[in-house]
Amino acid sequence: MEPLPARTLLDYFAFAASSEKPNLLVSKVRGTWTPVSAADFGRKTRGLAVGLASLGVDRKDRVAIFSENRPEWPMTDFATLALGAVTVPVYTSYLPPQIEYLLKDSAAKAVVVSGASELAKVLEVVPSCPSVKLVISIEDPDGAPGVVRFEDVVRRGEQVLSADTTAFDDRARSVVPSDEATMIYTSGTTGEPKGAVLSHQNFVSNVVATSQYYPCEPTEVALSFLPLAHVFERMADYLYFSRRVTITYAESIEKLSENFQEVRPHFFAAVPRVYEKMLAKIQSAVEKAPPIRRKIFAWGTGVGAERTWLLQRHEPVPFLLKMYYELADKLVFSKVKARLGGRFRFAISGGAPLGRETAEFFWGAGIEVYEGYGLTETSPVLCCNRPGAWKLGSVGRPIDGVKIVIAPDGEVLAKGPNIMEGYWRKPEETAKSFDADGWFLTGDIGRIDDEGYLILTDRKKEILVNGYGKNIAPAPIEGALKMTRYIASAVLIGDRRKFLSALIVPNFDNLKTWADSHGVAETSPNELLGLPKVRALFQETIDLVNGSEPSENRIKAFKLLPTDFSIEGGEMTPTLKVKRRVVVHKYQKEIDEMYAAADVEEAANPHG
Repeated sequence: MEPLPARTLLDYFAFAASSEKPNLLVSKVRGTWTPVSAADFGRKTRGLAVGLASLGVDRKDRVAIFSENRPEWPMTDFATLALGAVTVPVYTSYLPPQIEYLLKDSAAKAVVVSGASELAKVLEVVPSCPSVKLVISIEDPDGAPGVVRFEDVVRRGEQVLSADTTAFDDRARSVVPSDEATMIYTSGTTGEPKGAVLSHQNFVSNVVATSQYYPCEPTEVALSFLPLAHVFERMADYLYFSRRVTITYAESIEKLSENFQEVRPHFFAAVPRVYEKMLAKIQSAVEKAPPIRRKIFAWGTGVGAERTWLLQRHEPVPFLLKMYYELADKLVFSKVKARLGGRFRFAISGGAPLGRETAEFFWGAGIEVYEGYGLTETSPVLCCNRPGAWKLGSVGRPIDGVKIVIAPDGEVLAKGPNIMEGYWRKPEETAKSFDADGWFLTGDIGRIDDEGYLILTDRKKEILVNGYGKNIAPAPIEGALKMTRYIASAVLIGDRRKFLSALIVPNFDNLKTWADSHGVAETSPNELLGLPKVRALFQETIDLVNGSEPSENRIKAFKLLPTDFSIEGGEMTPTLKVKRRVVVHKYQKEIDEMYAAADVEEAANPHG
């Protein structure tokens, strides 16, 4: 299917709103999946835009959206864009100081919030944000002073439209491709968040390039659960609108398993952490199954892996392997597919590197997960795997219109119509992001293979330089650790140190199963992790990962942590990336103790 011709993002709004679909958007309202028709979506968005204009929102003004995924999110987005204004998405997990920083830095004029929790956070910081003139609540503000109801703004706009039917269209037509559309703040894993300014043209070029690769029909359903504040989900939703796909907004990540069963989506976009957790649940269930079922599962995944290897190389699958795969599908993979609702077609993975083992499992199960690559600053897609052109372990080939080269130091450089204009009010930071020839510096290290696929190895800023000056890429080692049965999360330590160590969060479901089968009495996580038997189990796992790695890449000490990293704990970004600096700071005492103990051991045994 050819991509929808579009000049600005508003063309996607107009196309979707005119579709006459009874269920363009779907979300749970008071426990029931409730559709929003294309007509209602169009009516409310137009009313909201004109209502915002009547309340003082004008071209170039910034409108912050502080809400979970729900129909009012794209309504607010398109309404703002129709005024030539700029949206500033804010993650609902953000705390008041983070919200205050974004509102002040962006000089937002209006803030649209969802419910009571979000409203309370905003009202706490608004007095110190002089630019904010308008706070709009999607849900009932319950008498909060100075707060306007979302529906009241819509009705206000509809009244204006009843007298002036061209009030929306006149403004929307004045928007041009080069106009700023949004300001998305980087998650700040390595420093102060920066507002990446993206234009209509940036996004439209990305939608046009990617939509031709992934077949989506108006009869199909997408499940949207990554925060719309994330550029990846935002672009995916624009793609869905350009195809008139039904977009169903999941309740939450916690209820994702239930929502898959209820919605039965055909496709979705997710970050690797979601796929890793899916696989961990499957492995945990298998671990508890009878021996015969475990053997069947192992056999089935082996068959799937062999078939995937041939498909990837575009080689024919032998008749006997086809027969084995059909049996494996019936005995093993059909149950995995059922967890996704039973009519799943494909998924896209982005936001961070997807572990090869995770990808191999899903592909082996007949679940096509296409890994792509991009950044907030690139709207976001630079490269992607796609039907007919995919290679596991890579992030695909560059999309149409994008050029990728590798700098002498291994950094991935990019050019294309999707590259941001720059960072909001940060000319020096903007200048640092481009080289003298105008190539955008991604900060990622990678290589392009002989078939044109980009293979990433690490983040440039996260490369560890050990005490002997050797560079170590932590991501591949951390990925290998997380693919073992008993490890849920891992962070490598070793910058300016004599050797590598690791902070490890166990997979407690699998660990408990192991403990039960080895006669270890159930205890609290802290007590369990202190047992010599458990420590030995993890040492065996690390020895397996160390394998034949060179000395500088071998983990020589580790600390087991009783709780996983989280957004709430501050160790992860809202897009589920680990903040390495925060983790190192938070666990500095444990890290120092690891290296001190190693020094003592080395002094006691100087000859190893």
